[in-house]
Amino acid sequence: MTSPTPASDGTAGPASGPVSDGTSAPATGTPPIVDEPAAAAPGTSAGTVPPGPAGVPLLPAQTPGRKGHTGPTVVVGTYADYPLAQQAVDHLSDNKFPVERTSIVGTDLRLVETVLGRLTTARAAAAGAASGAWFGLFIGVLFGLFSDSNWFAVILTTVIVGGVWGAIFGAIAHAATGGRRDFSSRSSLQAAQYAVIADAEVADEARALLVRLNWKASGAE
Repeated sequence: MTSPTPASDGTAGPASGPVSDGTSAPATGTPPIVDEPAAAAPGTSAGTVPPGPAGVPLLPAQTPGRKGHTGPTVVVGTYADYPLAQQAVDHLSDNKFPVERTSIVGTDLRLVETVLGRLTTARAAAAGAASGAWFGLFIGVLFGLFSDSNWFAVILTTVIVGGVWGAIFGAIAHAATGGRRDFSSRSSLQAAQYAVIADAEVADEARALLVRLNWKASGAE
C-alpha cells in the first residue's frame, strides 16, 4: 500500500498533494477566482474627469448658472475698443437677436498704468485729508441720527477729526515709500481689439444686423 505524501505543515494529505497553506487545491478545469475591480466613484463614469480631494472639477462650459457655447462660433465683428463692441451687442439686442448666443472676447490683453501727476508729501496729505473728511462725514451723520446733541456740531467735529487724521496717515504713508514712488497713477486692463462672436447657426443674421449698424454710423442709408 502506498503511503501518503506528507504536507508542508506536517499533516498527511491526499496523494495529489495539498497546497502550502493546508487547503485543498481547486479541481482541474475550475477557473481561478479573480477579485472584482473597485466600483467607480459616485457621480463618475467611464471617460469623465475623476474626482479629486475637492470633488469633481468643473470645466468652464460646466459652470453652474451659465450655458457655454456648445457648438462652433464665428467672429461677426471686430472693434478697436470695448464701447464699440458693447454698442454692437446692444444693437443686436434692440433688433430681437438672441444675444445670449454671443460673446465679447478681448485679445492681446495688457496692463496699462496711466500716470496722473507728481505726488509730493503735501499732495498725499491733501488726498488723505479728503478721504478722511468723507469718512468723518459718514460717521457724523450716523452719530447725529442717534444723538440728542446738536446735529451740525457733531457732523462738523467728525469731519474735522477725520480730515486731520487722514492727512496725517496720508503724509506718513507717502514718506514711508522713501521717494521711490513720487507719482500717482491709475491702472487698467486693456485689449488690443475686441471681437464679437456668435454661434455658427445665427452668425449670418448677426453679421447682417451689424452691417446695417455700420451703414448708419457712416451716414449711409
